[in-house]
Amino acid sequence: MNRLILGNLNYSSWSIRPLMVACKVGLPVEEVIVPLDFPETTARLREISPTAKVPLLIWGDQTVWESLAITEWIAEWAPTGEVWPEDPHARAIARAAASEMHAGFPELRSKCAMDIRARHPTPDMTPALAADIARIQDLWSSLRAKFGHGGPFLFGKWSAADAFYLPVVTRFRTYSLPLTGAAADYAEAVLADPDFLALEAQAKTEPWWINYGPDGRSSGYLNPED
Repeated sequence: MNRLILGNLNYSSWSIRPLMVACKVGLPVEEVIVPLDFPETTARLREISPTAKVPLLIWGDQTVWESLAITEWIAEWAPTGEVWPEDPHARAIARAAASEMHAGFPELRSKCAMDIRARHPTPDMTPALAADIARIQDLWSSLRAKFGHGGPFLFGKWSAADAFYLPVVTRFRTYSLPLTGAAADYAEAVLADPDFLALEAQAKTEPWWINYGPDGRSSGYLNPED
């Protein structure tokens, strides 16, 4: 059985990146949600994952972990141009942009935890957070200006770069962070994408919550009887 093992869609930014790629190309795979931060979570994941983390793709006798590696696996499975831009230059820049997200923006991640269905107060604008926001504003605007012809996404047509920045777009909405011009237009296009709307609806129905406090993360059920 082919399975994509994921964390809570509402909270797990790393999970929804390869999930969105899989949805866009029609990968025939079963989605399996393992709710995060429960006492049994790590033990459950250790049974199937070499890292005890999500996401994880199980395809026949293959096991692929880590969101970027899963994305590249799907890119090889799918027709050319469905995951990354067909133009070599655009494709290289798309991969660079996705990798920057993969490794960067630590202050945004720290101050603005993933929470698709909620709305939270804007955090204090530290210099590091302002720098992350400014870089994202500049990156989205410049990519749209150079590569965005023919569609509303970073490279015109949807690509995996958009999957990697999808959780960032939701954070800007959740915490009312500032965006202007082409970057704001891009964020609106991502939030209006039918595949994101389907994912958002699924996230809203999840029965689990995660809190991020000074002593770490805690979790539970929205309905304690679940």
